[in-house]
Amino acid sequence: MKSQILRYSLSLLLALSLNAQETYTVDDLIIEALKNSPDLQISSLQYDASQERTAVASSGYLPNVNFHAEAGVKGMSEVPTDNIINDTLMLGNLSLKQILYDFGKTGGNLDAYKYDSQSYLMANEQYVSNKKRDVKLAYYNILQALALIEVNKENVKLNEAQLYRSQKYFTAGIRTKIDISDAKVQLIQSKLDLKKSEYDLQLAYSALDKVVGFMDNEAQYSVHSQKLDLTHLFTTLPHYSFTLNDSINFAYENRHELKQLLAQIKSASAKKELASSEYYPALYFNADYTKQELDKFESTIPQDQWQASLNIDWNIYEGGATSANTQEKKILVDISKSNLQNAKLSIKKETTQAFINLYKMKDSVELSQSLLEVSNEKFDQAGKRYENGLSDYIELQQARQGYIDAKASLVVSYYNYYGAIAILDNAIGK
Repeated sequence: MKSQILRYSLSLLLALSLNAQETYTVDDLIIEALKNSPDLQISSLQYDASQERTAVASSGYLPNVNFHAEAGVKGMSEVPTDNIINDTLMLGNLSLKQILYDFGKTGGNLDAYKYDSQSYLMANEQYVSNKKRDVKLAYYNILQALALIEVNKENVKLNEAQLYRSQKYFTAGIRTKIDISDAKVQLIQSKLDLKKSEYDLQLAYSALDKVVGFMDNEAQYSVHSQKLDLTHLFTTLPHYSFTLNDSINFAYENRHELKQLLAQIKSASAKKELASSEYYPALYFNADYTKQELDKFESTIPQDQWQASLNIDWNIYEGGATSANTQEKKILVDISKSNLQNAKLSIKKETTQAFINLYKMKDSVELSQSLLEVSNEKFDQAGKRYENGLSDYIELQQARQGYIDAKASLVVSYYNYYGAIAILDNAIGK
């Protein structure tokens, strides 16, 4: 008996584990998105590649060491007979070149790559910020879809109750058969609305899959949600602590897009310095050592050779290319600075619009809350009037639909407010 109970318990636990779904909060989903999203992986790899280019540029400060070896046959004519004498050859060569001073060529090149890398880093941070916003919006869309399903379920129940009541009134001879037909139409319409809201939930999960980077064909998870108390929804809204001026100033200091453009200005300035450095020479040290091993030509060809020298390379004239290149880089610096100013104007506009929209959504929640209260009273009064024969079915149906529409509007406004917070946080770089 005990063994049977044990087997049954194990089977039940196995079945539960197979059917279990992971439940994610919005923070969990953001973490998953940072791990799984291909677009973030691409952005991160672009930054990693820029770091490697910076490492290549920094190698210009280090000596360039090369080794060459060869083995073969060497032939020389013998004096005075001019007979060709062949000999085996073993040769090894080691050379070193070290930049001593190049008037900013190496430093300018390194700075350009370093600031380019910072630009990629800031671009990646902006991608991360955008991803957090997109995950939150997709998450709130699912919560909204879930809440609307509950509203539509209530609508179905109300219409089922109305159909039952209409049938009873018709049997009692109080109401006509047209009320039954109207109730059936409304019930079918409410079921259709419920079915649409269930499909909307599936579409919302599909959108979240894309944002987070879930690759499974079927959703094997659910999102954390709580039942809404629609009677006191407005009082639960969080307050946004920043004023409009605070938001704009915070955006100027923290928006990664602006930091990216600042890095691009520094990179353009470094490239300008690099271009102007072509007016000047480059001073470097060069050392070379060669060792040969010969049998027959040992007396005529030295076995060991070396040299060390200080060298200067100076391209005195190249047809005005250096001047033109320097002027172009100066123009690119001015363009980068203008891009920064233009971005600030865009961010100011974006932040202002997001801030206004936040309070627009907050007012919508407050008014939708009031509308729901009034619509609920009207629906209750319309029901009593209908029961007492003081109104027809159309008035009752309109009151019921107004009540359901008010509930749906409150749900949409409520989650739009949270979406507006996510958009404003992203706009200011929070």
